[in-house]
Amino acid sequence: MATQATNGTRNVSASASTLVLLLALAIFINALDRGNFSTAAPLIKDQLHLTNSQIGILISAFFWTYVPGHFLSGWLSERIDPYRTLALGLLVWSLATLLTGMAVGFAMLLGLRLLLGLGESAGWPASSKLLAMHVSGERLASANAMTGAGLMLGNGVGILLGGLMIAQFGWRALFFVFGALSLLWLVPWLRLKRPEPMAQADGQVIDHGPAPSFRTMLGKREMWGTALGHFCSNYPYFLVLSWLPLYLVKQQGYSITAMAWLGGAVYLLSAVFGVIGARIADRWIARGDNPSGVRKFMVLASLGVALGCMLACAFGSPQIAVLGLLAYSLANGLGAFSVFSIGQTIAGPRCAGKWVGIQNGVAGMSGVIGPLLTGWSIDATGNYRVAFLIAAGVIVIGMVCWGLVVRKVEPLEWGEL
Repeated sequence: MATQATNGTRNVSASASTLVLLLALAIFINALDRGNFSTAAPLIKDQLHLTNSQIGILISAFFWTYVPGHFLSGWLSERIDPYRTLALGLLVWSLATLLTGMAVGFAMLLGLRLLLGLGESAGWPASSKLLAMHVSGERLASANAMTGAGLMLGNGVGILLGGLMIAQFGWRALFFVFGALSLLWLVPWLRLKRPEPMAQADGQVIDHGPAPSFRTMLGKREMWGTALGHFCSNYPYFLVLSWLPLYLVKQQGYSITAMAWLGGAVYLLSAVFGVIGARIADRWIARGDNPSGVRKFMVLASLGVALGCMLACAFGSPQIAVLGLLAYSLANGLGAFSVFSIGQTIAGPRCAGKWVGIQNGVAGMSGVIGPLLTGWSIDATGNYRVAFLIAAGVIVIGMVCWGLVVRKVEPLEWGEL
């Protein structure tokens, strides 16, 4: 009997590991397809005769549907099935990526950016629900680091291979190739053997009751702390993600190829730092350190590093600014797994999908506001200094949210609903 139980545990563990790998790959594709436009922006801007303000609108438009789509995706993940929710979302965003290669003007690009945002909104709510269901608390940071590494590698590979591809074949080929390849993920996902939900998490029996309402969750102080804190954590991330190619090419004078290598390095280093940081966090928790203190330390450390990097970009020489961007990879890596681990822990498996739907939906507003403010400030001042200073101010607010508004990172008691 013991052998049979052990074999069953190993099978569940193997299935959960496969699930985490496929989730990381889905987030990799999510980031790859999202960042294609920014990578191709220097050529799209010139060939379609777009202004900086129009580029800012197109970058921002993605979030006009991405943000409210999180509430729908979070609800679908709890109501029907996070597996199906993620598959449907990936199908929609892959087709939007593919069709972008056919765009002939601003209006068509705008419509496809809206469709892309709607599809990609399924990524984090569905994956967070699945991680909360199948991964124990002492492994949660590492599991989130895998999806975080997928995010950063998607950004890095997108800007590196994407930049090299458009330099050789033009920007349209980038969308055709990446959009078609993204659809292949559906093959292993639809054949995946679903692992059983965790019987226990952090020593407590998991509550499989119905998820609380959005109104109930919005009444929690921790909800506002994680949502606003995540917004502030995301603001510098989206500034770098959206404007790094144009910044390196137009402001610093890099070629498309050099931009691709440097920009790719920022995100590849982020993935490495994220995996290392998560292993350290899980090891600290496993040896008995307070999980709440560990998770808050990691997210606050990420913001502290980000603050220094934004100031270096604002006031430093071109060399210091580039070093600041490279150092930002440490902030990216630590923040990527921390913000989701905190939300999943507080919500618990019962409502992680809806919770992260709200949290990451509010955080996505930084993608609406940031690119627009950045485009406006560049047109108004002719440089990026004001944009980086705004990001620094937002980071300080984020440190207050994660440090003081979120009091403890521990599961909330939902009771009978």
